Amino acid sequence: MTGAPGIVSVPAVPDSPNSRDPNDPRQTAHKPLTPSAGLFALFLSILWSGNPIAIKSGLDDAPALRLGWMRFVAGGVVVLFWAIYLRADLRIKRGEWVPLLALGVLFSVQIAFMNIGLTKTTAGHSAILTVTFPIWVAVLAHFFVPGDRLNFQKLLGVIVAYAGILVLFADSLGVDRELLIGDLFSAISGFLLGARQVYNARIVQGVHPAKLLLSQAVFGTIVFFAASLFFESDEYVWSSKLAVSIFYQGVVIAGFGFIGNLWLIQKYFPSQVSVISLSQPMFSIIAAWLILGEELSSALWISVVLVIIGAGLVQRGRRQMQARAAATKRASDA
Repeated sequence: MTGAPGIVSVPAVPDSPNSRDPNDPRQTAHKPLTPSAGLFALFLSILWSGNPIAIKSGLDDAPALRLGWMRFVAGGVVVLFWAIYLRADLRIKRGEWVPLLALGVLFSVQIAFMNIGLTKTTAGHSAILTVTFPIWVAVLAHFFVPGDRLNFQKLLGVIVAYAGILVLFADSLGVDRELLIGDLFSAISGFLLGARQVYNARIVQGVHPAKLLLSQAVFGTIVFFAASLFFESDEYVWSSKLAVSIFYQGVVIAGFGFIGNLWLIQKYFPSQVSVISLSQPMFSIIAAWLILGEELSSALWISVVLVIIGAGLVQRGRRQMQARAAATKRASDA
C-alpha cells in the first residue's frame, strides 16, 4: 500500500519454540539470501518500479485523491483475502486504536503528497525521491529509536543521498516551477514514508502486518473518498488505462508486491532484501522513458546514482550496527 516496499518492522522472534505460530509471518528465523530468492527480490523491485508510472498514467483519467481511494479499495481487498488465508486476528485491541489511527494519518498524508506530487513532476523524479526513505529513517531513528545512532558510514550515506536530491532539485529549477513543486511534494512523501518506518519500530511492533495494512487501507479509503468529494469536481471517466492503473497499484503492488516482499523478509535477512530494492529508481526512469516518453537527462542519472549509493551506505551502516549489537549481547549472555 506504500509508495515503496519499505521493510515492515516486526518484533523479535520469541525464544520459546512452543510460542511460535506457523501462520504468523513475524515469527520466522532468517537466513542469507539465496540466488533464486535474490532473483525474486529483483523481480519484485522491477514491479515496484512501475508503481509511479501506473500512478502517472492513471492521473490522466482520475484526479489524485480519487485515484488514491480507488487504489486503497483494490489493495484492501487483496490484503483481506490474504489475512483470511493466514487466519490473522484482525480485531483491534484496546491499546491499538491510537497507534493505528496515527499510522493511518501518516499513511494517508504520505500517499496524498505522492499522488499530488506526480500531477506536477515526472514519474522518474518521483521514483528517485520516494526511495530516499532510508536516509530519513536513519536521521529520525537517531533521535527516536534507542540504540539506532548515526555512525560515520550512515552519516556519509545521508550526505551523499542529500547531494543527489539537490542535483534533482537544481535540474527541476532550471525547467519550471511546477516541476520543482512536484519534486518537493515527492520528497515530503519519501520523508513521511521514513517516518512511518520509525513509528512502526517504536509503537506498533506487536501488531500483525495484515492488520496494519488493512487498517491503513480502510482509513485511507475513508479519508481520500471524503477529501475527493470536497476538493475534486472532475467528472468520473472510466477507461481501460485507468482500470490497468488501479489494478497495478492495488493488486500487483499493494497485494502481490507487499505479500512477496513480506515473504522475503520473513525468510531472509531484511537488510539483504532492502539493498536489492534500491535498484527501483533505475528501473523506474527507464520505464518512464519507454512508456511515458520522459526525458533521460544527465542530471537524472547523476541524482539516481547518488541517492542509491547514499541509501546503500545507510543500509550497510545500520546492518553493521545491528551486527555489533548482537555480538555484544551474545558476549554479555555468555
